[in-house]
Amino acid sequence: MPSPLPTPPLPTPESMPDSADMGKPAARAGSVWFANALLPAGWCEGVRIGWHDGAISNIQVSVPARSDEECHAVGLPGLGNVHSHAFQRGIAGLTEYRRGNDNFWSWRDAMYRFVEQLEPEALEAITAQAYLEMLESGITRVGEFHYLHHARDGAHYSHIAEHAERIAAAADATGIGLTLLPVFYAHGGVGGQPATPAQCRFVNSLDSFAQLLEASRQIVMGLPFGNVGVAAHSLRAVTPEELQQLIPLAAGGPLHIHIAEQQAEVHQWLQWAGCRPVEWLLDHAPVGPHWCLVHATHVTAAELARLAASGATVGLCPSTEANLGDGVFPAQEFLAQAGSFGIGTDANVRIDFAEELRLLEYGQRLLHRQRNVLHRPAVDWSTGRVLLEQSLAAARCVLHPLTGRLAPGCVADLIACSDAHPSCVGRTGDALLDSWIFAGAGAIDSVWSAGRKVVSAGKHLARERIVGRYRATLTRLLSQQVG
Repeated sequence: MPSPLPTPPLPTPESMPDSADMGKPAARAGSVWFANALLPAGWCEGVRIGWHDGAISNIQVSVPARSDEECHAVGLPGLGNVHSHAFQRGIAGLTEYRRGNDNFWSWRDAMYRFVEQLEPEALEAITAQAYLEMLESGITRVGEFHYLHHARDGAHYSHIAEHAERIAAAADATGIGLTLLPVFYAHGGVGGQPATPAQCRFVNSLDSFAQLLEASRQIVMGLPFGNVGVAAHSLRAVTPEELQQLIPLAAGGPLHIHIAEQQAEVHQWLQWAGCRPVEWLLDHAPVGPHWCLVHATHVTAAELARLAASGATVGLCPSTEANLGDGVFPAQEFLAQAGSFGIGTDANVRIDFAEELRLLEYGQRLLHRQRNVLHRPAVDWSTGRVLLEQSLAAARCVLHPLTGRLAPGCVADLIACSDAHPSCVGRTGDALLDSWIFAGAGAIDSVWSAGRKVVSAGKHLARERIVGRYRATLTRLLSQQVG
């Protein structure tokens, strides 16, 4: 049956970005055997996947396991996280007190107070902890929406990409694939309002941002299959003129933006521009398959139809959107029009990719008072399979074209799941996926990122060291905040 999901063909070497934009592959070789694995053609039995230089080199199906090779029950492609602010992992669980009219904007004030304390070493430690937890949940590539650029007084570091270098160091230490998205942030509100003192660490001119972007590309080149895109923070933080100058800097690569997350933002833009944010963006920018519009929660039916037709990805972050009280994206209507969505962890309140998929579907069930709302009748897949395949396809468009697929030439990002949980009894194929997503079963056992094994028996191989550094960092930061 034809699939409504975007599944672009594998890029050829001629169509790949220049090596200056994509990181070097990892020099490693190996293989693993799965009793069942999800390949582009569907579920296959007796699958051996081999890799070299960090990329899948060969796949055999219907073959027996060898006595000398690593074997697992279920194999899946590594997952792509389209939207992360890793440093916000440090305040997870610390903003759950109601003081007055508690909403996104009051939460943002608390986040800004935390930002004031962060130095490069602390940023690296918190980022590494977040990336460790992502890998343990099966996320092998992260789109890091990086806007914390400067020193505490807003001055540039002597190395303008000091914080980008720290993020890359955390990615290297954990082994996660990195798509770095340096964020252009220039203003404190709609219409070019001045940035506030609390936002001074985020702000660049177009000239200084171009320097930051080039330095970031040089840094990420050293990571296996690293990639760099461009992000505009939001239509609140850039002017229309600045956005037009920013777009060419992406050079055809990923371009991400927060948009229509809050109703207040929509009302401000309506008052200033005379139209809604998504409507305006579609009218004034070449929005297409490499764009990721993060949240897009508050959209009209007309905006939704145009957004689906554009081929852009909507970056949904269900846990964060629920935590912040943002609202519920109309995913049922969007998928019915062949719209593309990816999954992000955003504020990293809790890092669990299966939970993000589950919350997305459950939010729609509560909204529509139906079950299996995001199931697609055009494909013979379960709801869990639709959610997974959609998120994988979107990550290929807006993070890296060679991820999220177990096929020769793709990055060797693999997940091994156990079928030992009681909820997995008698299940194969899509039913195993659904047991993982909806029943919490099929726990992730092992993870490989670019052929490097980083998780075994459910734990990151460097967990003790990374968690220890994170504990020491947070203890120091939070004691300063209390003091």
